[in-house]
Amino acid sequence: MRRSQTRDRLIPALATRSIRSNENYGDAMDISFRGTVWYWRGPSPFHFVTVPADESEIIAELAPAVTYGWGMIPVTVRIGRTGMTTSLWPKDGGYIVPLKKALREREGVELGDAIDVTLSLSV
Repeated sequence: MRRSQTRDRLIPALATRSIRSNENYGDAMDISFRGTVWYWRGPSPFHFVTVPADESEIIAELAPAVTYGWGMIPVTVRIGRTGMTTSLWPKDGGYIVPLKKALREREGVELGDAIDVTLSLSV
């Protein structure tokens, strides 16, 4: 299914989400949620926040049109006044958001904090 067909099919179901146009990047969908920062201690340690199930379902519907492979979804993540590009990682049927050190430091985000997150996906 083409990206525009996926977007057009989902827009009625996304009344609580915002779709905006940007002349440089096309349409983008903003998805906002609140989540808790957690830490992965694996071979590549990193801080993450888990995307809630309802929001993950919306992203999964868009995934075939926006992924660049391996289920990774390019997004801009915004916490507070700071935004950065990253990619959502698929995990356990949902998605997780990696939080770069620069973003965490700029916004004073620590392990265990409950934070408001806005993801912008190009659709």
